[in-house]
Amino acid sequence: MNIKQIRNATIVVEYANKKFLIDPMLAEKGAYPPFPGTIRQDQNNPSVSLPTSVDDIISGVDAVIVTHLHLDHFDEAAQKLLPKDIKMFVQNEEDAKEVQNAGFQKVEVLTKNTVFEGIQLVKTRGEHGRGEELLKLMGEVCGVVFRHSSEKTLYVAGDTVWYEGVQEELDTHTPDIIVVNGGDNQVPEFGSLIMGKEDIYEVYKAAPDAKIIVVHMEAVNHWGLSREELKDFMKEKEMDSRVLVPDDGESYTL
Repeated sequence: MNIKQIRNATIVVEYANKKFLIDPMLAEKGAYPPFPGTIRQDQNNPSVSLPTSVDDIISGVDAVIVTHLHLDHFDEAAQKLLPKDIKMFVQNEEDAKEVQNAGFQKVEVLTKNTVFEGIQLVKTRGEHGRGEELLKLMGEVCGVVFRHSSEKTLYVAGDTVWYEGVQEELDTHTPDIIVVNGGDNQVPEFGSLIMGKEDIYEVYKAAPDAKIIVVHMEAVNHWGLSREELKDFMKEKEMDSRVLVPDDGESYTL
């Protein structure tokens, strides 16, 4: 497989000869206001440019997976620029209706047994923060596991913190490759919305044979963990050999 970091949570996964675009945020730098009630209120979103053209990103894509409908995972630009007849996978019927209302014609809800072109796509659980109030505010999210006889097992965890549900997904699927959203994005009043360095360390310990790729970093105003700080932490914990922190535009063949 090949995994390319685009920007924030947006990645392109080439898997069993199919190309998946995950969580597309395709706007130009600074197109949207900062997320309210968060740090860096002087910084519009996204805070960095795309590393390549939109045409290059969406060229040859066989399917799009949207783990949830927050702006930094499926923005107005993506709704406008993606072909309306492209295959779209979403987490639930509520999201399916919204994506259909945006004009997309081929929308399917992920399950535990979704199959696309011979590739098994398994919807996984996630928690977009900690505490009942924050989880209610942030809403439902998901991840996805990719399985195919010709490929290693890939787990894209989505917007989740480390909690027992992620441990259970790791135990169930024993993925070879794990993509985590690790920018420790925060709402100051409530805390972390996605994984920070300690969460990533828990994934590292729980999946001792897996390679881990950390995305969703330094691209929207409320990030709390930089690549540099994470890499320093990885050295301290001797995690470097199994944890990858791509720059925007960087890709890995695995």
